[in-house]
Amino acid sequence: MERLARQARRRAEGQPCDVCGAPVPDEHRHVLDLGRGELLCACRACSVLFDRDAAGGDHFRLVPQRRQRLDPVPTGGLGVPVGLVFVTVKSDGTVVAHYPSPVGATEWEVDPCVWGEVVDRHAPLGTMAREVEALLVNTARGQREHWIVPIEDCFRLVAVVRQEWSGLSGGSTVWPAIERFFAALAEDRRSCDG
Repeated sequence: MERLARQARRRAEGQPCDVCGAPVPDEHRHVLDLGRGELLCACRACSVLFDRDAAGGDHFRLVPQRRQRLDPVPTGGLGVPVGLVFVTVKSDGTVVAHYPSPVGATEWEVDPCVWGEVVDRHAPLGTMAREVEALLVNTARGQREHWIVPIEDCFRLVAVVRQEWSGLSGGSTVWPAIERFFAALAEDRRSCDG
């Protein structure tokens, strides 16, 4: 998450593509460095290069741009102890749930059989790109948000929670900030659809 803040500063200062060094426009794609688990800003040429699965090998993966709202996905069987979580599938098929917290994203491994049952009932989850897309769920405080999103959105949500959290329960600003995050997510989806 700290990496996102550094990238924002570098872009403001006109820094180059994190992959090849070419100029990066304001609107650009990201690749995930699988070894370090970090997002890298990519110029147009690198985005095109990594658009093929084989191009990045086991090192880089282009982050998709799909944001798809889903019907409610029951997450109780996944062992999710909180109402704000994102779930990713690793390259080796391991399923990991993460929940944003004031110290970053806490994670745990999901039972693969339980995940398989959830995917069987919600076919779009079976189409998630490994490592770079996530099931994002917000059922906290009566919300019913279920999405397939790029992993960069999850990183942004973790940054929101870290920045806004105060005290033991989160304080007065974290939940309105989370609500704004999900409202912006819905708006981004509408602008892509329109």
